[in-house]
Amino acid sequence: MTGAVDVRGDNRVVSDASGTPAGPRPEPIRFFGTTWVDHDGGYAARRAAAAVGSLAAIVAGCLVLRFAYEGLAIAAVGGFVTLLVVTMFAVCSALAFRHTWAGYSRRPAPDTQSALRGLLTIGFVGTLAAYFFRSLTEAPGESLHRGEYETARAAHDRRTARRAGKPSRKRRT
Repeated sequence: MTGAVDVRGDNRVVSDASGTPAGPRPEPIRFFGTTWVDHDGGYAARRAAAAVGSLAAIVAGCLVLRFAYEGLAIAAVGGFVTLLVVTMFAVCSALAFRHTWAGYSRRPAPDTQSALRGLLTIGFVGTLAAYFFRSLTEAPGESLHRGEYETARAAHDRRTARRAGKPSRKRRT
């Protein structure tokens, strides 16, 4: 790590050329970028906008589902089919909410994520509801990303820590 100096005064090693911290970089979160690290750069406004936007999307999604329900009523498909469709959307929304909410605290397996893509699409209202409720307390996925980032920083700091003293002068017994 030649040419690295502490130019900020906060003990973070910064490269001379680019001014970016050495070591792992935080992973950006959709709509928040890397503002979640220090809660700067309009983080609070972005969280409020994410909450309002997801709530508006929930309302719009419910309006679309109501139009679909009215379409079934106009088509006179029968009570059984209507009950099946309503139950399908309710169950898929509940499962999508649970899956999305759990995904904010641990990374889902890629094969599971791809297998549930259709269910998550049908239960889009549940996914939006999970996003809304999580954005009331933090950026959705912030705790997961923060834990991974702090673990990576600690591992990087341990790897790059300098030894005290000069090893060649060490006394041999």
